[in-house]
Amino acid sequence: MPHLLYEADQRLWLLSTATTCYAIRLDEHDVVRHVHWGAPLTLDQARVLTERIPSPGSSFDSAGGPEELAVEGGARFGPAGLQVRFANGTRGVEWRFAGHDLEDATLRVHLADRHYPLRLTLHYRLHDDSDVIERWATVENHDDRHPVTVQRCDSASWTLPQRAGYRVSHLVGGWNSEFQLRRADVPVAETVFTSRRGMTSHHANPWLALDDGTAAEEHGEVWSTALAWSGSWRITLHRDPTGRAGWTGGFGHEGLTWTLTPGQSLETPVFAGLYSAGGFGGASRAWHGYVRGHVLSHPDEVRPVLYNSWEATGFDVDEPGQRNLAARAARLGVELFVVDDGWFGGRVSDHSGLGDWTPNPDRFPHGLRPLADEVHRLGMGFGLWVEPEMVNPDSDLYRAHPDWVLHMAHRGRTELRHQLVLNLARPDTAAWAHAWLDRLVTANHIDFLKWDANRSMTEAGWPGHADPDRVWIEQTRAVHRIMDRLRADHPDLRIEACAGGGGRADLAVLTRTDQVWTSDNTDPVDRIGIQHGFGQLFPAQVMGAWVTDSPNVATARRTPLRFRFHVAMAGALGIGGDLATWSEDELKEATGLIATYKRIRPVVQHGAAYRLAGAGTLTAVEFTYRDEVVVLAWCPTRAFGHDPGPLRLTALDPAARYRDRDTGALHSGAVLLHAGLPLALPEGEHASTLVHLTRIED
Repeated sequence: MPHLLYEADQRLWLLSTATTCYAIRLDEHDVVRHVHWGAPLTLDQARVLTERIPSPGSSFDSAGGPEELAVEGGARFGPAGLQVRFANGTRGVEWRFAGHDLEDATLRVHLADRHYPLRLTLHYRLHDDSDVIERWATVENHDDRHPVTVQRCDSASWTLPQRAGYRVSHLVGGWNSEFQLRRADVPVAETVFTSRRGMTSHHANPWLALDDGTAAEEHGEVWSTALAWSGSWRITLHRDPTGRAGWTGGFGHEGLTWTLTPGQSLETPVFAGLYSAGGFGGASRAWHGYVRGHVLSHPDEVRPVLYNSWEATGFDVDEPGQRNLAARAARLGVELFVVDDGWFGGRVSDHSGLGDWTPNPDRFPHGLRPLADEVHRLGMGFGLWVEPEMVNPDSDLYRAHPDWVLHMAHRGRTELRHQLVLNLARPDTAAWAHAWLDRLVTANHIDFLKWDANRSMTEAGWPGHADPDRVWIEQTRAVHRIMDRLRADHPDLRIEACAGGGGRADLAVLTRTDQVWTSDNTDPVDRIGIQHGFGQLFPAQVMGAWVTDSPNVATARRTPLRFRFHVAMAGALGIGGDLATWSEDELKEATGLIATYKRIRPVVQHGAAYRLAGAGTLTAVEFTYRDEVVVLAWCPTRAFGHDPGPLRLTALDPAARYRDRDTGALHSGAVLLHAGLPLALPEGEHASTLVHLTRIED
């Protein structure tokens, strides 16, 4: 069980999880200071640390140590997580302690400005089965006459113990190249990670991990955080000249302001933090456990094998073609059939029809229900692609409601992908969006929605609104509310989060969806790197991974069907190729591989994941679950005559024996750990293999 202790004499709080500890204190000026984040400490040991107040270094800096939410005001010169301006022009805050609450594994520390009726609450929440600490903040305007302008309100600031050096791990990319893991030394400077797009973005992700430069996959101290927010965000990493490092982060990007009218409050999203002494792999597995235990709504379900029709048909969608694909998919053992874009309105290309969410009468003369019934008769669930947040200017919806989109007075309306963004912060627009989604799901017995969002926010205004910048927050909250309400109305509905691929992957969207479409790039070689980065935070069961045609539509690379399957089997498996063009041999091979995936699926989707590296380009993921082990190994290239050799496994019992479920071969756990598992890799490039082991009792 987590423990939250308070020592009044020292004004010290100690928060303990299963294997970590977090400590904070109040200084003589009622500022909440950071004390410790790392290995477990007793209250007496934490008390010793409170006496180690960092030196200011010179008369040009202030003493006191790092704050739990860095603010503007006084001799503070680092990045401020809270910036406010009062009605008379005064900026900054001076705190006085206003009490605290300890209940239900949650600590709330209350602060009030010494002069103005502004209050701040710092929230800390622990879980009995996780080392993740959830933090967020609430700022309240208690003035009954004057507004307060909030120029920045982060969820939390995080501080590391002093080390000789620091290294940051983060995710970068773009469309078709999401989740590229990068590691670099932290400079003595401020480094900003951000999205100004109104979405989590393809280009960066609000997850960071820091270490002292010596951590490896399975050893070393790693501190990491993840922001649970699906809109614009900013995290500022700061290393000062004395060598100390920390970061502050939250929703919104620079330049935005929000007004708190009298009596109003603003609550920030959760910014979760994790300390692990088990290296990057240990940190990932701890995050995976947290996502399963405290983020996902249905963590114990296995994700179905799905088929998506997009690469087979593009916009050329009609009922006969979809029926034919559904029949072929069912023969393979597919469990969920998803109709992608092009089924509605005048949607014959990406230029028109978006927003007109009724079936195209020429393509579906009797609506979608006959197709849905046929898919269900074939034993599969029925899924549908939607993009509720966007509209084409060439649509009946836009012609009827041009004011429903985000726009600014006397400014052009920038089109990206021939689309504009609907202002779902408007109650009438949001009500319309929920109503048509509800009707669609109800009328067609839809089991699954692929919820896409192919457009960043531009001209994010709301003419006539008293606080127009707030749309950057309220747009995201409105999307979340619509998802929440739809799921509440249809508890059997499952949703995949998509944003032109992996443009919206975060803990907040996963609270109301079941999986993420990782990337529009389905090339298996590229996917190995994309999946490697994605798995730093997210478990395999939420990672949508498709097998598509060769040559790949994005890269034109040719790869064997087996290799494509083995890469996709490391996540929630889907099929996205044109089954009408697959040969009988390919269909037969795919049928067998899908059956194999269903056998290993519980291990992959619910097991602990260990990233492995062999010689050359050989990489693998080992999944362990109860007494079963699954190894998926990939070797994209190798020099002639060079075999990568056995692959050393991990997380096995050295005293046990393991039987290969496919060959019957017996292996010693000690040998697999120290000498490795021999891999039956095919010759040539794009070689891969799957090994399924079961621990046996002697």
